[in-house]
Amino acid sequence: MSAEAPTDTVSAEPAAAPAPSARAGRRTLMVMLLLTVLGAVLVLTAAGRVWADGLAGTLEVSVTGGRISELPAGLALVALAAAVAVFAVRGAGRSAVGVLTVLAGLGAAAAAAAGAGDTAALDAEAASKLALTGSTATGVGHTAWPWVALLGGLLLALAGFLTARYGRGWPALGSRYEAPTGRAQARRTASDGTPADLWKALDRGEDPTES
Repeated sequence: MSAEAPTDTVSAEPAAAPAPSARAGRRTLMVMLLLTVLGAVLVLTAAGRVWADGLAGTLEVSVTGGRISELPAGLALVALAAAVAVFAVRGAGRSAVGVLTVLAGLGAAAAAAAGAGDTAALDAEAASKLALTGSTATGVGHTAWPWVALLGGLLLALAGFLTARYGRGWPALGSRYEAPTGRAQARRTASDGTPADLWKALDRGEDPTES
């Protein structure tokens, strides 16, 4: 009786980890956009609200965040512009945009925190009400709006971190949304290819990076 040759066993090698899918890239891109919009809305809304109030003699005085410091709102607009710029650059350019957004977000948060206890603008308002130089407000109170702006700034910084960390893997802007040239540009309306169009396309499940 002949012995059968032993069957060779093939050792299964571990499969290589799959590369991040385009779907995963779109998810992180949408998260970045959502954080940017939410953070900017919080900062800009808070900047228009009263941060401090008090009395100038018997008159009530108050100042908004924008009067106390213009930095939070200005840096929020920078972060919004940076989010749009993500679609126009690639590679290292996206990392640079992400770093810029991080700095803008942290700057807005720091300015909001500094303005939370500020009384200089309120004192200036009191002096203006009383028409007396050097007058200061009494019974000073502060609202929670500076901390709302601070939260918005931190969300912007997080959006910037996502851009710096994952932006290189995001697909580039498709030709459908690139600026047209020649006669095609004349046929396009001013609203074509705007950030709102890009956001609506993502919301519909479309990929604005495809041509």
